[in-house]
Amino acid sequence: MEDKDESLIAHLEALRSMLLKSILALCIGLIPVFLLTPYFMDALIKIMIRDNDVVLNYFSPMEVFILQIKTAVVLDILVCFPYIARQVWNFVLPGLYDNERRFIKSIVFTSSALFIIGVLFCLFFILPMLINFGISFATENVQAVFGISNVVTTALWLSVVFGLMFQFPLVTYSLIRADIVSYETVKDKRPYIFVGILIIAALLTPPDVVSQLMLATPTYLLFEAGLYFSRRIKHSKK
Repeated sequence: MEDKDESLIAHLEALRSMLLKSILALCIGLIPVFLLTPYFMDALIKIMIRDNDVVLNYFSPMEVFILQIKTAVVLDILVCFPYIARQVWNFVLPGLYDNERRFIKSIVFTSSALFIIGVLFCLFFILPMLINFGISFATENVQAVFGISNVVTTALWLSVVFGLMFQFPLVTYSLIRADIVSYETVKDKRPYIFVGILIIAALLTPPDVVSQLMLATPTYLLFEAGLYFSRRIKHSKK
């Protein structure tokens, strides 16, 4: 009984240490990230606007400052994520078997790569397309006036969403490889999965069909890629 109590106390102490280190890293990283945020926002706007003759506007004295704080918080989390992930890994490592450690290591690396690819895909392809789509409605009597807060907030949100949705092939592959669901079951449920992706895309994107399809289409293609690699793994095992 005493051993169990000591083990529980040790786990709680390790959890406390992990949380404190993660919070401290976020607090320390926030200041330099905030100082670099204006340069990041300028680069982000240049990527989205490109050759279009568009000027972003702000409509209150504190709007840009508050936006920089929000952007700095998001960037701080992304910059500190490898360190935080390392702390979480050190916390759960003692309770894992060797095969589980190898599997999780491969998953973490692949997941990080897919997240970065999703963010870059959004920044360099989706966001400029959305800006061009919005500008296409401009006429001689109707001119596009974009607010910087709306544009940058949408860009940050969509970048994170695309990074998360690009995890779909990894989720599909992991579920099938771990025998949580069978390949045949996932294959037969394709229509339902496609509808589910459309619903998730509609909830996560701005209220327009274009953004929904821009997220849903590559996500479903990635799901098919995960299903394809799962089939190859299944055949190689046989």
